[in-house]
Amino acid sequence: MRAVIQRVKSASVAVADDTIGRIDKGLLVFLAVAKEDQEEDADYLVNKIAHLRVFEDVDGKMNLSALQTSAEILLISQFTLYGDCRKGRRPSFDKAASPAEGETLYQYFVSQISALGLKVETGRFQAMMDVSLVNDGPVTLIIESL
Repeated sequence: MRAVIQRVKSASVAVADDTIGRIDKGLLVFLAVAKEDQEEDADYLVNKIAHLRVFEDVDGKMNLSALQTSAEILLISQFTLYGDCRKGRRPSFDKAASPAEGETLYQYFVSQISALGLKVETGRFQAMMDVSLVNDGPVTLIIESL
């Protein structure tokens, strides 16, 4: 699994001009599932993201996690994170999971991160989405499962 994480002041996702998810201060997480990924990969990323110290403490240092700050999570499925652009001019998505496999692990990820008590909003799997955000920092990180 691969995640691109952005610390945001706010973010939202819309499908066909209908806003389906919105958060205030928190993390916007773009998540991609690879063919070989299992629930253990999702568990690893859920734990890493929830405990990642990217929020500022009283001294202005990135020392607090989403759990410690009650940050909100906007989770967007984005298989294109597995686009391989090394050959030719069109990305290859051979490493990305099939839609059925991807959705199963995406929904598992949603359930696991929600179980931690964080407010979680989501996009719509396989939909064309308009994602808006106000990046805080900017702070953007890439995390992959083992």
